[in-house]
Order: sequence, then C-alpha cells, then structure tokens
Amino acid sequence: MAQPVRYLFDLDLGEEPGHVIRHVPAEAEAPAPPPVPSIPEDLVAQLIADAKREAFAEGVTQGERNAANTAAQTIAALGTTLATQVAPYAQALDEAIHRHQSEAASLALAVSKKLAHQLVARQPTVELEALIAECLEGLGAVPHLVVRCHPEMADAIRESATQHVNATGFAGRLVIMGDEDIRLGDGRMEWVNGGVVRDISQTTIQVERQISDYLAARQRNPNAKESG
Repeated sequence: MAQPVRYLFDLDLGEEPGHVIRHVPAEAEAPAPPPVPSIPEDLVAQLIADAKREAFAEGVTQGERNAANTAAQTIAALGTTLATQVAPYAQALDEAIHRHQSEAASLALAVSKKLAHQLVARQPTVELEALIAECLEGLGAVPHLVVRCHPEMADAIRESATQHVNATGFAGRLVIMGDEDIRLGDGRMEWVNGGVVRDISQTTIQVERQISDYLAARQRNPNAKESG
C-alpha cells in the first residue's frame, strides 16, 4: 500500500484573496558522492616491479659495500699476521745469505792463494818482471834502479831487466841484488825518492781485509746495491 505524502499547508485566513496552498518537501535530497578513481592493474604491476627492482639494486649495492669493507679488514689482518710470522724467517734468510757469502768469499780467497803459490812455484819471476817493465817506462832520467829479490831469481831477473832497459832507453844504472829475506816470487825496487814492493803476503792480507769489510757492510745493510 502506498504511503500517503505529507503536505504542509500554509493557509492565510486573512481577508486577502489569491493565497494558494504550497507543497513543501520534507527533506532536500543529498548530492551524490564523486566517483572513486580506479588504477589500472598493469600500472599497479609496473609500480610493484619497479619497487622490487630498486630494492634489489639497493640490496646489491649495500652487500657489495659490506663485502668490500669485510675484505679490506680481512686483508689488513692477514697482512699484519703475515708480517709478524715472516719477520723471523726473513732474519734467518738474511743470516743464511750472509753465511753463504762469507763461506764463498773464504773459499775464493783460499783457492786464489793456492793458485798464486802454484804460479809462483812454476814461474817465480813473471810478476816481478812485469813490475820492473812497468816502472822502467815511467822512471825517466833517474840515476839508478836497484832491484832486490830472492837469490835464486837474481840471474833471471837481471837478464829480463836488462832487456827492458834496452827496450825503454833507460839511461840510469841497473843494480840486481839477491836478498835471503825476500820470499821467492816477491821483490823490491828502489830509486831516488821512490820505490815499490811486491809482497804476496801483504797483498793477501789486504784482500782479506777488503773482503771482511765488504761482508760486514753487507750484514749491516743487506739491501744495499753493489756498485759497478
């Protein structure tokens, strides 16, 4: 059954004619709400994919950063440990190198001394003859030259020295003297204001001193570069 509509009457019972009945609605209708905007599903999927991609990239970057920091710390720690452990081995290696150098130098010196003595025994006059020839070339006009050597070498030295005098034009007096105190192979030459001595024993001492100084310097500074 239909509901009756309520009417409100505004009736003026005054004397003025022409008034009519007006219909007043009980309530005004409310305006309709605006439509809710909708987002396409493909756009939502794209936004989600972009967010996942950015999050993954950020995670990778952070992971790489953390890995790099961890690796750097690990390398630093290993370096410190390695340096600590290697130091004794490095010192032992330096000592071994110095020991081998000393042994090698001593062996070389012993061999050279043996060879020198054998050479002197076979050819005792060779070194002294070469020294006389060298001196005669630079003596010039000295009045005399005295050569002292072992008596067993005197005749051979006199013959060789005379040949050098004739070859160089030395005008001074040549004197060859035998001396028992001079070892076979050694000799001494004397002239005014000068002289020279060949003594294999003194030469050996000087060589040994130089080798000792060299090895001592190498031990003090193992990283020093050799000259020459």
